[in-house]
Amino acid sequence: MEDLQRLIPLLIPIALLQLGLIAVALFDLARREKTKGPKWAWVLVILLVSTIGPILYFVLGRQEE
Repeated sequence: MEDLQRLIPLLIPIALLQLGLIAVALFDLARREKTKGPKWAWVLVILLVSTIGPILYFVLGRQEE
């Protein structure tokens, strides 16, 4: 239990960064008219593939107009 209490101050910024990345990816996805693939699939990738999901969306899913 003491180990967990020591790790919490380190985990909070990582969790906030992860939530921010997910929020930005979902916001960007909602604003785009076209993506590479269906939007519903990108929502699943962003939400279910942990940290790598939003990064995959930004690298592979965005379609420049």
